[in-house]
Amino acid sequence: MSVVAEASDYHAVLAELRARERFGIRLGLSRTRALLKVLGDPQRAIPGALIGGTNGKGSVQAMVAAVLRAAGAHVGQTPKPHLVSYRERILVDGRAIAPLDFATLIGDVLRAVRSIPRRLGAPTEFELLTAAGFCWFARSGVEIAVVEVGLGGRLDATNVWDGGIAAITSVGLDHTEHLGDTAALIGREKAAIIKRGDLAVSGVVGEGAAPIRRRARALGVPLVEVAPLTVEGLDRSGITVLHPEHGRLGVGLLGRHQAQNAAVAVAVLEALDRAGLARLDPVALRVGLSKVRWPGRLELLSIQRGRDTLDLLLDGAHNVDGTRALAQALGDLRPLLSGGRPTLLMGTLRDKDAAGMVAALAGSEALTQAHVVTTAVPEAPRSLSASESASIWRERAHEGVTVEAVEDPMEALDAAIAVAQAAGGPLIACGSLYLVGAVRGQLIDDPELRDPPRPARDGE
Repeated sequence: MSVVAEASDYHAVLAELRARERFGIRLGLSRTRALLKVLGDPQRAIPGALIGGTNGKGSVQAMVAAVLRAAGAHVGQTPKPHLVSYRERILVDGRAIAPLDFATLIGDVLRAVRSIPRRLGAPTEFELLTAAGFCWFARSGVEIAVVEVGLGGRLDATNVWDGGIAAITSVGLDHTEHLGDTAALIGREKAAIIKRGDLAVSGVVGEGAAPIRRRARALGVPLVEVAPLTVEGLDRSGITVLHPEHGRLGVGLLGRHQAQNAAVAVAVLEALDRAGLARLDPVALRVGLSKVRWPGRLELLSIQRGRDTLDLLLDGAHNVDGTRALAQALGDLRPLLSGGRPTLLMGTLRDKDAAGMVAALAGSEALTQAHVVTTAVPEAPRSLSASESASIWRERAHEGVTVEAVEDPMEALDAAIAVAQAAGGPLIACGSLYLVGAVRGQLIDDPELRDPPRPARDGE
């Protein structure tokens, strides 16, 4: 097959995926179950951990997978959402699926769609990618999978799978229109990923913890509940925590909130060991945690712009709890970042608590003199406009904060970079993983994530 044909196939399947409502949500398990049945139920032969939670589930899956890889296991992951390329959604041994493999895989899954009962409706983008991930894991001979729940748990497409371990990191008020408007209701939705015969782990506190305990008790599932580990130190490369059994552990992720995620991750690894699914090797635990990376989530990068080096902090925090964690992290990190006035680039979706998110950030001492550039979230019909976000900032920010609205995200990025360079301070991009992904894709050239260029049409 020619390079042009390969690129055409790749972009054809991307068009099919995008046509299935990237920003739409249709919960339910019937379509995914039917699709996987047509594909031979590849998920049934794959053990591992299903990880849910309002915040922290991505960090926990990254930590668990990093430790398993360090121990030599052949590991599959399904991070979500992607930042730059759809191929990030299907990882084997930490590497994104190749473009041609992705095109072939999605083509196979799309053909399988024709065989599911029409009464079930068309599978969504997320359901297609979920089925594709399990197919690729089976084809690649993956020994163990670490799967991140998309939304909630009970009706999330990933809940068709039972890998033996279920973990819930946290419960907060997000996606309330789908999951309920109290922590108890949301906790019940997330608790449904626990299945009979599992081992379960929870880092949840408060009202959201009760339904998780009830679910585990009703099914006779052993439940380990963990508290945050003690933070002993932090620097630009991550944090150091103290575990009561494993001692001092370096974690290659920023933010004190990672002490809770690390506690959940270690408990998941211990559960995998108890279940006989993966041995917990003390050396691999230290190596994996120290080397873990989770792009776009409190990710600190140094960007060269002309003669200047710019500190760029990317964080996809997209709800109030997430922005609170970012605000706390900024307080810790500020002395470690370039000393000039900080610049904040922010865009968020309309169905988020934008006022609560802004209030959390505006309360950070690290941002009391910041220049804020608000913008729209790229390719998101549900985005707040730059002017709407700017109005929220002007109502809640300290007097020393200046606010600028730039509707186009890439123009906003250019404006924010120019301000940050002139001020000699760090640039922080936050509010939406889609915005963070666009910023990262614009500023960081990752060869592994370069998609094939779209073939020119006749006459172009």
